[in-house]
Amino acid sequence: MARKLIIDTDTAADDSFALLVGLLHPEADLRAVTIVAGNVDFEQQVRNALITVDQAGRSGEVPVFRGATDPLVRPWYEAKAHGDGKGNVEWPTPMQQAESVHGAQAIVDLANAYPGDIDLLAIGPLTNVALALAMDRDLPSKIRELWIMGGCDNSEGNVTAAAEYNFFVDPEAAQMVLSAGFATTIVTWTLTLAQATWDDQQLDTIRNMGTPLSEFFSILDAPNREFNGSVGVPGSTHPDSLTAMLLVEPGLIRRSSPRYVEVETHSELTRGYSLMDSREGRPSGVHMPNATVIEEVDEQGFYTKFMTLLETTVKRR
Repeated sequence: MARKLIIDTDTAADDSFALLVGLLHPEADLRAVTIVAGNVDFEQQVRNALITVDQAGRSGEVPVFRGATDPLVRPWYEAKAHGDGKGNVEWPTPMQQAESVHGAQAIVDLANAYPGDIDLLAIGPLTNVALALAMDRDLPSKIRELWIMGGCDNSEGNVTAAAEYNFFVDPEAAQMVLSAGFATTIVTWTLTLAQATWDDQQLDTIRNMGTPLSEFFSILDAPNREFNGSVGVPGSTHPDSLTAMLLVEPGLIRRSSPRYVEVETHSELTRGYSLMDSREGRPSGVHMPNATVIEEVDEQGFYTKFMTLLETTVKRR
């Protein structure tokens, strides 16, 4: 049976690719998309999500909800790698509009409608999830699994030497969510760089597929590909779509481990740093694991599965 999903996103290019997993994969039953302040201008993120739903041929079938327009206590911090998040081109006006209910409320409502039978995929800053948790302290027991794209495995980040973007933008939300008791799985930026970065040959293969969705992918991916080249990363990175794919294709996971994960909220020097402790050699009861961290995946399998989605025939207006 397909897994009921909520995708909480700051929709830019790879977020849109993660949405394609939720919208098109046969093991995904996407019930809602909630938008959180992150990559680009908030209303642009909403529009990007609606464009993606439209391009996937699912307009009117999956509701999109506006969520938090700012982090819990800090100013919004824009990402620099995505252009406007839609490939800097104009797409047809989406048929669908965003819902009036707040994204955090939508998370709570769906968790109560399907207690223990819905998964939450959080691929942006964790502000909406923290707000939903504040509204319903029993939320961790109602969400079957929480999958987070965020943090680094005790290594260098993509915003500062200490931090990955999602945790850096709203570290207070990240720490609140990680300490709440969800059944949490984390895909890190560390893993992305090592095992979910597609080179020019792989990207050219996608472009040459000649399907509507491969064209959509290539247009959205171009700014990320250009930015990565400017900072010495060949090809394009796919943290969000990897996280989505692992949720519905767990056979792609080769190695993971239970970790204690905590996020730095006080130091400006190491703001958003994610401590990931395996607690080997620690005294009993110290730093008990609160998440499963993915450490190795089937790289080629992920790429192949995603290419299969891009071959999907979609309904066009």
